Amino acid sequence: MISFTNVVVRYSGASITALDGVSFEAASGQVTAVAGPNGSGKSTLVRALLRRQPLESGGIRLDGDDISKLDSREIAMRVAVTPQREEAAFPMRVSDYVGLGRYPRLGLWRSAGASDDAAIARAMERAGISEFAERNTDMLSGGEWQRVRIARALAQEARALVLDEPTTFLDLAHEMSLFELLHSLAHDGIAVLLVSHQLNLVARFASRIVLLHHGRVMASGSPDAVMQASLLEQIYEWPLVVTRDPAVGSPSLVPLRKRAPL
Repeated sequence: MISFTNVVVRYSGASITALDGVSFEAASGQVTAVAGPNGSGKSTLVRALLRRQPLESGGIRLDGDDISKLDSREIAMRVAVTPQREEAAFPMRVSDYVGLGRYPRLGLWRSAGASDDAAIARAMERAGISEFAERNTDMLSGGEWQRVRIARALAQEARALVLDEPTTFLDLAHEMSLFELLHSLAHDGIAVLLVSHQLNLVARFASRIVLLHHGRVMASGSPDAVMQASLLEQIYEWPLVVTRDPAVGSPSLVPLRKRAPL
């Protein structure tokens, strides 16, 4: 489980906080989604979890342990993170790149063994990239690269998985495939924390949605509780209606035109 308790983050030189007293939990066995407009603090949460941005106050815990008391390797063994932006430092084989996910368990000196090779193969198969194993990373499309990054995170075999906008560059089929994968991982007992703009997909698959605005939690709960038109209109500053997905019955957001077409 990942828990944020009264987390406050302020960037250097900023007069206002990027996160202002944020508290919520991403429980094991569930998909927890963080949503909100651009600049609401979603990616700052991920940077704070990675300790790339210090907390002004509050705390973040992994299974009850304060991350400030854990070393980087221990954190990497417990939580795998796919950040929003990332490029390979130099071209390498996809299978080797995915294998980087085993580094926290191998350390500097131990070479990969049969169990590591099996973990890498499982991760590539689950992310649907086995066919790319011998391809170089600089030969991948944007969507393929995104899936390779997710495979590397899966290769860590951590009990928590954090993804920041993982559907970027993915087409419809691969978006759905990714969300089905995250739902399956949660069913296996993993805590999945997902940052996403895709509210309609999130409403289908997440057990809990945390809605951020100006660094504060405006709503937190089930998709039905959070996907309220009056609240979403206020936060996104755009007219909309919330209806029901005809296929599965989950709430579905429909943005409206501000004026009638000519």
